Amino acid sequence: MSTTKWVIDPTHSEIGFKVRHMMFTNVSGKFSKFDATIEAEDSNLENSKIEFTGAIDSITTGNADRDTHLLSADFFDAAQFPEIKFSATSFSKIDEGEYVLVGDLSLHGVTKSVKLIADYGGLMKDPWGNTKMALALEGKINRKDWGLNWNSALETGGVLVSEEVRLNIELQFLQQ
Repeated sequence: MSTTKWVIDPTHSEIGFKVRHMMFTNVSGKFSKFDATIEAEDSNLENSKIEFTGAIDSITTGNADRDTHLLSADFFDAAQFPEIKFSATSFSKIDEGEYVLVGDLSLHGVTKSVKLIADYGGLMKDPWGNTKMALALEGKINRKDWGLNWNSALETGGVLVSEEVRLNIELQFLQQ
């Protein structure tokens, strides 16, 4: 059976995350430089090789001071750990269009397994005859599992930054 390769369409994709700030609001961020590929034997993606890399220094939250703090040794330490990587270990069908994507997430010098829920949007031809595929991924990780431990206590109780990070990823791929 032949393998089909898919490459990311970065203009129609977004790698986003949300973290609770001061225990009651969310701060959103995203990576502006990233790459992802899929090598699949068929269109249902089971047994696919799925890989992602993102440039840590491309994190943006809409606030320059916060972004600078995130890139510092307090958080991502972008100088020492310039990249985030994900490599799938399994992609299993749960229901029609719904999958579980499990893989190794390498971040801040630590690699751990993560599980994401994947909504497979299927295949579609764009107006120029290119075959496209869409995946929407959601999941949660604990940033402390990757050594991202910085925080500050609030005088009212609680902490400034939540340990839980919610991932919200929209991907569009182009068949090669």
